Amino acid sequence: MSVSKPPPPPSTSHLAIPPSSTSTPSSSATSPLATPHSSALPPPSPVKISMQEHFAINVCPGPILPIPQISDFFPRFHDYPCTPPPPREKKILKEETFNGEMVGGYKDGERGDNDGDREEMLDSDDDDTYLGTLEFNLLFDQENNCLHCTIHKAKGLKAMDSNGLADPYVKLHLLPGASKANKLRTKTLKNTLNPVWNETLVYHGITAADMTTKTLRLCVCDMDRLGRNEFIGEVRVALKKLREGENKRYNMGLERIAQNKEANNQMVEQGALVAEEERGRILVSLCYNTEKGCLLVGIIRCAHLAAMDSNGYSDPFVKIILQPDMGKKSKYKTTVKKKTLNPEFNEEFSYEVTLDQLAKKTLEISVWDYDLGMSNDFIGGVELGINASGQRLRHWFDCLKNKGKKVEYWHTLTQQGAPSSDKPD
Repeated sequence: MSVSKPPPPPSTSHLAIPPSSTSTPSSSATSPLATPHSSALPPPSPVKISMQEHFAINVCPGPILPIPQISDFFPRFHDYPCTPPPPREKKILKEETFNGEMVGGYKDGERGDNDGDREEMLDSDDDDTYLGTLEFNLLFDQENNCLHCTIHKAKGLKAMDSNGLADPYVKLHLLPGASKANKLRTKTLKNTLNPVWNETLVYHGITAADMTTKTLRLCVCDMDRLGRNEFIGEVRVALKKLREGENKRYNMGLERIAQNKEANNQMVEQGALVAEEERGRILVSLCYNTEKGCLLVGIIRCAHLAAMDSNGYSDPFVKIILQPDMGKKSKYKTTVKKKTLNPEFNEEFSYEVTLDQLAKKTLEISVWDYDLGMSNDFIGGVELGINASGQRLRHWFDCLKNKGKKVEYWHTLTQQGAPSSDKPD
């Protein structure tokens, strides 16, 4: 196939046909009779080229170059899914306060000035620097056996949603033995990377012995209504570094994998103690009223109870018996608290008994999980009396010695504390 194409002007065409050999400048110059009309060259004939040559003329710009991708300009963005880079040794902030001179675990001046290493530095810091920081306060109240955790705010959190933001919240665990029984969490704040909570969460039943062995884990997560909540980062604080009555402020960088292995070591060394504490604790008050001649037993609250139901919770209630058995007047039961591992009862019961008789008796306290239409599950128990030991015996003696004064103690529930003469109902 061919087409006819008029020749372009001589100044622009590279296919212009040279002038005929018969008409030369010398001949035209020597002819005295030549006229301007006769000296003009005849129009050249149209040039016939192939279709392939037509499309090749000033059409093809050259080899096709790849279109630049956004990842060429932003090294931290990768095609999904991507393989995470291997871990590198980095200086990670633990409990040091940010003062504007430390970012992502590096001090000013520690980064090299070599431009060739700049991209490598961005990749190696990516897992830490853009996770953000968490600011919080811790206060241990030994008198009331409480640990107050005030979550203030977070800064520069990693974007987890498609809109470039996140829906962050903070959840707390006590290690070792993390479970739903000792999990606390803040409210969720929508569409922000710099959330401000200013929310105080309280752990009840924390003793001085716990402060020497426990580690507090704070996790920042992104809530997703349509799927599973996503983990952003975490920090861990060894509670043994917190003094009684000290309101200590922390500003720590979030980590993907916590470097603190102390909790794992404690779990191995104190496995028996952890297994015992996982049954839970109970706060009991005793008071002998001399005017009425009766013992007042207060069941205030329980903490960190073991989960007995398939949903990860329990429906706890407390039963108390004064032994030797005095009939129906010696047995009492609290109300049932639904779906909780930290119930608050605030119920009080009385036993009409003389002080001399009370010194020879034993108070059995047991915590049960209520199951409708089935036998109730035993969670844990404790015995107070002359035959007890340790803090349980001390609590009983303090009640007999301080007549008319309410004495409160936290007690650890054990599996051996089930009442022998009572059957689950």
